[in-house]
Amino acid sequence: MKYFSTNKSILSVSLMEAVTKGLASDNGLFMPERIEEFDIEFFNGIHQMSFQEIAAEVANKFFGEDIPEHILENIVFDTLNFDCPVVKVSDSIYSLELFHGPTLAFKDVGARFMARLLGHFLQGYKKDVNVLVATSGDTGSAVANGFLDIPGIKVYVLYPKGLVSNIQEKQFTTLGKNIVALEIDGTFDDCQRLVKSAFMDAELNKAMVLTSANSINVARFLPQAFYYFNAYARLREAGVTGDLVFSVPSGNFGNLTAGLFAKYMGLPVKRFIAANNENDVVYQYLKTGKYEPRASVATIANAMDVGAPSNFARILELYNQSHGDICTDMVGYRYSDDEIRETMKAVYESENYMLDPHGAVGYRALKADLQPGEVGVFLETAHPAKFTETVESVLGEGTVTLPEKLEEFMKGQKLSIEISSDFDDFKGFLLKQ
Repeated sequence: MKYFSTNKSILSVSLMEAVTKGLASDNGLFMPERIEEFDIEFFNGIHQMSFQEIAAEVANKFFGEDIPEHILENIVFDTLNFDCPVVKVSDSIYSLELFHGPTLAFKDVGARFMARLLGHFLQGYKKDVNVLVATSGDTGSAVANGFLDIPGIKVYVLYPKGLVSNIQEKQFTTLGKNIVALEIDGTFDDCQRLVKSAFMDAELNKAMVLTSANSINVARFLPQAFYYFNAYARLREAGVTGDLVFSVPSGNFGNLTAGLFAKYMGLPVKRFIAANNENDVVYQYLKTGKYEPRASVATIANAMDVGAPSNFARILELYNQSHGDICTDMVGYRYSDDEIRETMKAVYESENYMLDPHGAVGYRALKADLQPGEVGVFLETAHPAKFTETVESVLGEGTVTLPEKLEEFMKGQKLSIEISSDFDDFKGFLLKQ
C-alpha cells in the first residue's frame, strides 16, 4: 500500500516512510491510496469474533500488504490486551468505554499499536528515532507509556503549561528514561505548531530523525477504526438492532476520521455526530461550508481544546472537498462548560452512570440528535478519575474512586522542562540533545 499527502506534492511513499516521517515534507497528512472494503460475510459473522480478532482483520486491510500476517497479528494482540465494552446507559443509548487500557484513555490503542509497528520497522535501523508529540491531555500519557523503554526511540511530549489535568500530567512527566516532558508556555495549538515546524525545518531533519505520534501519523490514527467495528459487533452480539449512529467527542478529529474510514470499509453506520466543546470550528464548517481555524480556548473538556484540528484535512480529502457529502455522513453539536456540567450531573442522577467531561459532550449530542428506530453509541474516551477535580466539583466530593493504575502514577515525581512557545527555543533545545 502506498500513501500520499493531502497537499498532493508527495504522491507515493511506503508505509514505513509514512510512519517514520509522520508528516509529509509538504506539510500534508499521509493518506492510504485506497480503502479496502469488507464483504457482507464478514459482517454476518462479526458478532462471533473478539475485539482482538476483529482488529486483526481491520489491520490487515490497512497494513497487510506491507507486514507479514503473523507479525501484524502479534502486534494487534500485543496492543489489545484489554477490551472496550459497550454499556447501556439509557434507552437506545450506549457507551463505548475506551478507557480500559494502561492509561485509561482511548488513545492507548493507537499509541501502543504505533509503538510496536515502529519498533518492527526499526529493527536493524542504525539511527535513533525521535518522536515529537503535542498533547492537550491524554495523547501524551498514552504515547509516553506506549513507547516507554522501546530501544532506539526517544519521545518528546509537548504540553501546554497549566492546561492539562494533574493526573494527565503525572502520567507522562514521571516516567523518565526515554520520555522527555516539555512544559510549553502556551496553548495546545502552540505545541502542535512547534511539532509541525520541526518537521519542516531542514537543519533539524538533517541532524536527527523525527517522527510524530499524534494522530497526524497514519499508524496512530488508523487503528482507532478498530473501535467502531467492535461496537457494532458487541451490539449485534447483544441482539440490539436499529440504524447505528456514533457520537464522537472531537478535538483533533483523528478518532472521528477513523470512524469515517470504517464506514468507507463497509461498516453499516447511518451517520456520525461531531460533538464539540467551545472549540467548534468544524461545527461552524458544517453549518456554513467555511473552515476557519482560530486560537483554541480552555474548557473543562481539555483534550478537545483544539482550534485548528489537523485531521480535518483528511476528512476533506476523503470526501473530495465536498461540503454536501460531508454533511450527509456527519452532523455537529457544540456545548459550553455549563452545559457539560449539567449533562454530567443529570446522567449521574438519572442513570447512575458517571461521565467524564468529554463523554458528556458525546452523550448530550447523541441524545439531542437520535431519532426513533436508531441506536446510538457515544464514545466515552477517558476514565472520569482522570478528571477527578472537575467531576467531583459537579457530582460531589468523594464520588470518584481513583483506580490503582492512576494511584501509581500519582506517586511519581514530576520531571519536566519548561520552555517558551518560540520555535527557535524549541529547535535549540532539540539540537542540544
